[in-house]
Amino acid sequence: MTDSLLAILCVAGMTQNSSATETGVGRPITGQQVTPYGGIVPPNSEWIVSWATIYYDGSLSASKKVSTGNQITGGLDYQVVYTIANLVKTWGVNLGGWNFASSIGVPVQYSNASSFNGLLRPDSATQFADLFFAPVIAGYRLSPTDYTALSLQIYAPTGAYNPDRIANAGQNTWTFTPGIAYTRLFPSNNLELTINYGVEFYTTNSATNYHNAAVSVLDVLALKRFRSGWSVGVVGGWIQQLGNDTGPTADLIGGAKGYSLGMGPTIGWAGKIGKTPVSANLRWVNEFSAKARPSGNAVQLSLSAAFE
Repeated sequence: MTDSLLAILCVAGMTQNSSATETGVGRPITGQQVTPYGGIVPPNSEWIVSWATIYYDGSLSASKKVSTGNQITGGLDYQVVYTIANLVKTWGVNLGGWNFASSIGVPVQYSNASSFNGLLRPDSATQFADLFFAPVIAGYRLSPTDYTALSLQIYAPTGAYNPDRIANAGQNTWTFTPGIAYTRLFPSNNLELTINYGVEFYTTNSATNYHNAAVSVLDVLALKRFRSGWSVGVVGGWIQQLGNDTGPTADLIGGAKGYSLGMGPTIGWAGKIGKTPVSANLRWVNEFSAKARPSGNAVQLSLSAAFE
Protein backbone atom coordinates (compact mmCIF):
# COMPACT_ATOMS: atom_id res chain seq x y z
CA MET A 1 0.00 0.00 0.00
CA THR A 2 2.69 2.46 -1.02
CA ASP A 3 0.26 5.30 -1.79
CA SER A 4 -0.51 5.61 1.92
CA LEU A 5 2.91 7.07 2.49
CA LEU A 6 2.26 10.02 0.23
CA ALA A 7 -0.13 11.29 2.86
CA ILE A 8 2.64 11.44 5.40
CA LEU A 9 4.52 13.94 3.25
CA CYS A 10 3.12 15.65 2.97
CA VAL A 11 2.11 21.31 1.25
CA ALA A 12 -6.56 47.00 1.84
CA GLY A 13 -9.55 49.08 1.00
CA MET A 14 -12.91 47.50 1.71
CA THR A 15 -12.82 44.08 3.32
CA GLN A 16 -14.18 42.28 0.31
CA ASN A 17 -11.43 43.74 -1.87
CA SER A 18 -8.45 42.90 0.31
CA SER A 19 -6.09 39.96 0.19
CA ALA A 20 -5.92 37.45 3.00
CA THR A 21 -2.50 36.42 4.41
CA GLU A 22 0.77 38.16 3.67
CA THR A 23 1.59 38.00 -0.08
CA GLY A 24 -2.02 36.86 -0.54
CA VAL A 25 -1.22 33.14 -0.70
CA GLY A 26 -0.08 31.59 2.56
CA ARG A 27 1.24 28.03 2.56
CA PRO A 28 -1.58 25.77 1.30
CA ILE A 29 -2.66 25.40 -2.32
CA THR A 30 -6.26 24.35 -2.92
CA GLY A 31 -6.70 20.58 -3.24
CA GLN A 32 -3.00 19.72 -2.92
CA GLN A 33 -2.77 18.47 0.69
CA VAL A 34 -4.77 15.22 0.44
CA THR A 35 -3.19 11.99 -0.87
CA PRO A 36 -4.35 8.41 -1.53
CA TYR A 37 -4.67 6.30 1.64
CA GLY A 38 -4.07 9.49 3.62
CA GLY A 39 -5.58 8.09 6.82
CA ILE A 40 -3.44 4.94 6.88
CA VAL A 41 -0.08 4.65 8.66
CA PRO A 42 1.44 1.24 7.76
CA PRO A 43 2.36 -1.06 10.67
CA ASN A 44 5.69 -2.21 9.19
CA SER A 45 9.09 -0.53 9.44
CA GLU A 46 10.33 1.01 6.18
CA TRP A 47 11.83 4.10 4.57
CA ILE A 48 9.85 5.96 1.94
CA VAL A 49 11.48 8.36 -0.46
CA SER A 50 9.22 10.65 -2.45
CA TRP A 51 9.28 13.59 -4.78
CA ALA A 52 6.48 15.95 -5.73
CA THR A 53 6.24 19.03 -7.92
CA ILE A 54 3.34 21.47 -7.82
CA TYR A 55 2.90 24.07 -10.56
CA TYR A 56 0.55 26.90 -9.63
CA ASP A 57 -0.59 29.78 -11.84
CA GLY A 58 -2.94 32.26 -10.19
CA SER A 59 -3.74 35.91 -9.78
CA LEU A 60 -5.43 38.51 -7.62
CA SER A 61 -7.30 41.18 -9.53
CA ALA A 62 -6.06 44.78 -9.51
CA SER A 63 -8.96 45.78 -7.23
CA LYS A 64 -7.62 43.56 -4.43
CA LYS A 65 -4.79 45.09 -2.42
CA VAL A 66 -2.13 42.84 -0.95
CA SER A 67 0.80 43.22 1.44
CA THR A 68 4.10 42.01 -0.02
CA GLY A 69 6.42 42.43 2.93
CA ASN A 70 7.18 46.12 3.25
CA GLN A 71 4.97 47.13 0.29
CA ILE A 72 1.30 47.23 -0.66
CA THR A 73 0.12 46.77 -4.21
CA GLY A 74 -3.10 46.26 -6.13
CA GLY A 75 -3.31 42.77 -7.60
CA LEU A 76 -0.62 40.19 -8.31
CA ASP A 77 0.11 37.48 -10.85
CA TYR A 78 1.84 34.35 -9.52
CA GLN A 79 3.61 31.47 -11.19
CA VAL A 80 5.13 29.01 -8.72
CA VAL A 81 6.92 25.68 -9.17
CA TYR A 82 7.24 24.03 -5.76
CA THR A 83 9.34 20.84 -5.65
CA ILE A 84 9.65 18.72 -2.50
CA ALA A 85 12.08 15.93 -1.65
CA ASN A 86 10.59 14.01 1.27
CA LEU A 87 11.75 11.21 3.56
CA VAL A 88 9.38 9.19 5.74
CA LYS A 89 10.22 6.59 8.37
CA THR A 90 7.50 4.29 9.62
CA TRP A 91 8.38 3.01 13.06
CA GLY A 92 7.11 -0.57 12.88
CA VAL A 93 5.68 -0.09 16.38
CA ASN A 94 2.12 -0.91 17.44
CA LEU A 95 0.88 0.54 20.72
CA GLY A 96 -2.73 -0.23 21.57
CA GLY A 97 -3.63 -0.40 17.89
CA TRP A 98 -1.74 2.80 16.98
CA ASN A 99 1.00 2.87 14.32
CA PHE A 100 3.54 5.66 14.00
CA ALA A 101 5.75 7.46 11.48
CA SER A 102 7.88 10.60 11.14
CA SER A 103 8.70 12.71 8.09
CA ILE A 104 10.88 15.56 6.89
CA GLY A 105 10.73 17.53 3.63
CA VAL A 106 13.14 19.86 1.86
CA PRO A 107 11.45 22.09 -0.76
CA VAL A 108 12.86 24.23 -3.56
CA GLN A 109 10.66 26.85 -5.19
CA TYR A 110 10.72 28.89 -8.37
CA SER A 111 8.62 32.02 -7.92
CA ASN A 112 7.60 34.59 -10.50
CA ALA A 113 5.46 37.49 -9.35
CA SER A 114 4.33 40.74 -10.91
CA SER A 115 1.85 43.42 -9.86
CA PHE A 116 -0.89 44.70 -12.10
CA ASN A 117 -0.24 47.95 -14.00
CA GLY A 118 3.47 47.76 -13.17
CA LEU A 119 3.03 49.16 -9.66
CA LEU A 120 5.94 47.00 -8.49
CA ARG A 121 8.89 45.71 -10.48
CA PRO A 122 8.40 42.06 -11.59
CA ASP A 123 10.45 39.62 -9.55
CA SER A 124 11.50 35.99 -9.97
CA ALA A 125 13.86 33.61 -8.18
CA THR A 126 14.67 29.95 -7.55
CA GLN A 127 15.32 29.44 -3.84
CA PHE A 128 15.09 26.98 -0.98
CA ALA A 129 11.66 27.21 0.66
CA ASP A 130 10.83 26.56 4.31
CA LEU A 131 11.82 23.11 5.56
CA PHE A 132 8.97 21.15 7.15
CA PHE A 133 8.73 18.08 9.35
CA ALA A 134 6.24 15.97 11.29
CA PRO A 135 7.86 14.51 14.42
CA VAL A 136 5.04 12.03 15.01
CA ILE A 137 2.22 10.81 12.79
CA ALA A 138 -0.15 8.45 14.60
CA GLY A 139 -2.53 6.16 12.70
CA TYR A 140 -5.36 4.02 14.01
CA ARG A 141 -7.51 1.36 12.34
CA LEU A 142 -11.11 2.10 13.30
CA SER A 143 -12.53 -0.91 11.45
CA PRO A 144 -11.50 -3.22 8.58
CA THR A 145 -12.40 -0.42 6.16
CA ASP A 146 -11.97 2.79 8.22
CA TYR A 147 -8.69 4.43 9.20
CA THR A 148 -7.60 7.72 10.73
CA ALA A 149 -4.26 9.49 11.21
CA LEU A 150 -3.32 12.40 13.48
CA SER A 151 -0.31 14.61 12.84
CA LEU A 152 1.42 17.90 13.61
CA GLN A 153 3.31 19.38 10.67
CA ILE A 154 5.79 22.16 11.42
CA TYR A 155 7.31 24.64 8.96
CA ALA A 156 10.57 26.29 10.03
CA PRO A 157 11.57 29.75 8.67
CA THR A 158 14.60 28.40 6.79
CA GLY A 159 13.70 29.51 3.27
CA ALA A 160 14.96 32.57 1.41
CA TYR A 161 13.11 35.72 2.43
CA ASN A 162 13.52 39.44 1.79
CA PRO A 163 10.71 41.83 2.82
CA ASP A 164 11.57 44.15 -0.09
CA ARG A 165 10.97 41.42 -2.70
CA ILE A 166 7.66 40.08 -4.00
CA ALA A 167 9.07 36.68 -5.04
CA ASN A 168 10.01 34.86 -1.84
CA ALA A 169 10.23 31.09 -1.36
CA GLY A 170 10.29 31.44 2.43
CA GLN A 171 7.67 33.13 4.61
CA ASN A 172 9.82 34.03 7.65
CA THR A 173 7.33 32.43 10.05
CA TRP A 174 7.02 29.24 12.00
CA THR A 175 3.80 27.47 11.07
CA PHE A 176 2.14 24.70 13.08
CA THR A 177 -0.53 22.55 11.44
CA PRO A 178 -2.38 19.99 13.55
CA GLY A 179 -4.25 17.73 11.18
CA ILE A 180 -6.48 14.69 10.89
CA ALA A 181 -6.96 12.39 7.90
CA TYR A 182 -9.70 9.80 7.42
CA THR A 183 -9.77 7.02 4.83
CA ARG A 184 -12.74 4.78 4.03
CA LEU A 185 -12.24 1.83 1.70
CA PHE A 186 -15.01 0.12 -0.28
CA PRO A 187 -13.37 -3.23 -1.20
CA SER A 188 -16.27 -4.64 -3.21
CA ASN A 189 -16.08 -1.72 -5.65
CA ASN A 190 -12.35 -0.97 -5.23
CA LEU A 191 -13.17 2.59 -4.19
CA GLU A 192 -11.54 4.95 -1.72
CA LEU A 193 -12.65 8.12 0.02
CA THR A 194 -10.04 10.17 1.89
CA ILE A 195 -10.62 13.43 3.76
CA ASN A 196 -7.78 15.57 5.09
CA TYR A 197 -8.32 18.53 7.44
CA GLY A 198 -5.86 20.84 9.19
CA VAL A 199 -5.59 24.32 10.67
CA GLU A 200 -2.45 26.39 10.10
CA PHE A 201 -1.24 28.65 12.93
CA TYR A 202 1.41 31.23 12.01
CA THR A 203 3.88 33.11 14.18
CA THR A 204 4.48 36.82 13.52
CA ASN A 205 6.84 37.73 10.67
CA SER A 206 9.67 39.43 12.59
CA ALA A 207 10.77 41.44 9.53
CA THR A 208 7.38 43.10 8.91
CA ASN A 209 5.44 42.53 12.15
CA TYR A 210 2.72 40.94 10.02
CA HIS A 211 0.72 38.14 11.66
CA ASN A 212 -1.35 35.82 9.48
CA ALA A 213 -4.60 34.60 11.00
CA ALA A 214 -5.21 30.87 11.28
CA VAL A 215 -6.13 29.14 8.03
CA SER A 216 -8.49 26.14 7.76
CA VAL A 217 -7.63 23.63 5.00
CA LEU A 218 -10.04 20.87 3.92
CA ASP A 219 -9.28 18.48 1.04
CA VAL A 220 -11.30 15.53 -0.26
CA LEU A 221 -10.21 12.72 -2.60
CA ALA A 222 -12.34 9.99 -4.19
CA LEU A 223 -10.69 7.21 -6.22
CA LYS A 224 -11.64 4.20 -8.31
CA ARG A 225 -8.88 1.59 -8.68
CA PHE A 226 -8.43 -1.05 -11.37
CA ARG A 227 -6.60 -4.39 -11.37
CA SER A 228 -4.02 -2.98 -13.76
CA GLY A 229 -2.74 -0.71 -10.98
CA TRP A 230 -4.25 2.43 -12.50
CA SER A 231 -6.68 4.68 -10.63
CA VAL A 232 -8.87 7.65 -11.56
CA GLY A 233 -10.80 10.03 -9.40
CA VAL A 234 -11.65 13.54 -8.36
CA VAL A 235 -10.03 15.84 -5.81
CA GLY A 236 -11.34 19.04 -4.25
CA GLY A 237 -10.29 21.58 -1.66
CA TRP A 238 -11.58 24.44 0.49
CA ILE A 239 -9.20 26.95 2.11
CA GLN A 240 -10.79 29.38 4.59
CA GLN A 241 -9.03 32.03 6.66
CA LEU A 242 -10.54 32.01 10.15
CA GLY A 243 -9.81 35.57 11.24
CA ASN A 244 -8.27 38.89 10.21
CA ASP A 245 -4.54 39.38 9.79
CA THR A 246 -2.86 41.91 12.07
CA GLY A 247 0.14 44.21 11.78
CA PRO A 248 1.01 47.60 10.24
CA THR A 249 0.30 46.75 6.59
CA ALA A 250 -2.50 44.31 7.47
CA ASP A 251 -4.32 47.13 9.27
CA LEU A 252 -3.92 49.40 6.22
CA ILE A 253 -5.48 46.86 3.85
CA GLY A 254 -8.25 45.68 6.16
CA GLY A 255 -6.74 42.30 7.17
CA ALA A 256 -9.59 40.55 5.39
CA LYS A 257 -10.59 36.91 5.68
CA GLY A 258 -10.38 35.03 2.38
CA TYR A 259 -11.27 31.65 0.93
CA SER A 260 -10.80 29.52 -2.15
CA LEU A 261 -12.65 26.50 -3.56
CA GLY A 262 -11.29 24.17 -6.22
CA MET A 263 -11.86 20.80 -7.86
CA GLY A 264 -10.37 18.65 -10.59
CA PRO A 265 -9.42 15.17 -11.83
CA THR A 266 -6.62 12.89 -10.67
CA ILE A 267 -4.99 9.79 -12.15
CA GLY A 268 -2.48 7.43 -10.61
CA TRP A 269 -0.61 4.14 -10.86
CA ALA A 270 0.78 1.85 -8.15
CA GLY A 271 2.85 -1.31 -8.59
CA LYS A 272 6.41 -2.59 -8.35
CA ILE A 273 9.62 -2.03 -10.24
CA GLY A 274 11.58 -5.15 -9.49
CA LYS A 275 10.82 -5.74 -5.83
CA THR A 276 10.41 -2.06 -4.96
CA PRO A 277 6.86 -0.73 -4.42
CA VAL A 278 6.38 2.50 -6.34
CA SER A 279 3.53 4.86 -7.12
CA ALA A 280 2.85 7.90 -9.28
CA ASN A 281 -0.02 10.38 -9.17
CA LEU A 282 -1.04 13.37 -11.29
CA ARG A 283 -3.78 15.88 -10.49
CA TRP A 284 -5.17 19.17 -11.75
CA VAL A 285 -7.25 21.48 -9.55
CA ASN A 286 -9.09 24.54 -10.84
CA GLU A 287 -9.99 27.21 -8.27
CA PHE A 288 -13.48 28.09 -9.43
CA SER A 289 -14.33 30.41 -6.54
CA ALA A 290 -12.12 32.67 -4.45
CA LYS A 291 -12.37 35.78 -2.28
CA ALA A 292 -9.33 37.74 -1.07
CA ARG A 293 -7.08 34.91 -2.27
CA PRO A 294 -5.55 34.18 -5.69
CA SER A 295 -7.63 32.23 -8.18
CA GLY A 296 -5.97 29.91 -10.67
CA ASN A 297 -4.92 26.37 -11.49
CA ALA A 298 -2.59 23.88 -9.82
CA VAL A 299 -1.02 20.72 -11.26
CA GLN A 300 0.79 18.21 -9.05
CA LEU A 301 2.97 15.25 -10.09
CA SER A 302 4.22 12.97 -7.31
CA LEU A 303 6.37 9.83 -7.21
CA SER A 304 7.30 7.57 -4.29
CA ALA A 305 9.21 4.37 -3.53
CA ALA A 306 9.32 2.28 -0.35
CA PHE A 307 12.35 0.44 1.02
CA GLU A 308 12.45 -1.97 3.95
